[in-house]
Amino acid sequence: MIRSPKFLISQKPFALDLATITAEQSPQGDRWYLSGHADAVWFRRKDGTTRACIGTLGLWRHHMTDQVDVTDVQAILAADLDSRYGGDCYGRWDGERYWGAQEPEVMARHLAVLRPMLDAYPTIPAGYDGWWRF
Repeated sequence: MIRSPKFLISQKPFALDLATITAEQSPQGDRWYLSGHADAVWFRRKDGTTRACIGTLGLWRHHMTDQVDVTDVQAILAADLDSRYGGDCYGRWDGERYWGAQEPEVMARHLAVLRPMLDAYPTIPAGYDGWWRF
């Protein structure tokens, strides 16, 4: 992943909760496969409306010739990861409507992050590190 010094929505960046990054490796013949995830937030725009999103980001890479130190977050992020499918969105706020969890406690947790995030666009929310892109 590449840490961008500047937010550009066109690059589809993510802000990551570094404390939640996990990864595992497994052999794939004479190569290695890395699979992991991180909690993340991001902004996306659709039909002229900016949306704040919260969810997880899959982190993976196939056919690595060398192993990665999966105990080192920076080593994981530097492993030329792929995430062509983007994040798995669990909650989204567009300033008027919430989409996501139906459980009131989960919805409240999401909105506690998403509302101020959208209000402060494109500021990175507290507890997250960004902006990261692939």
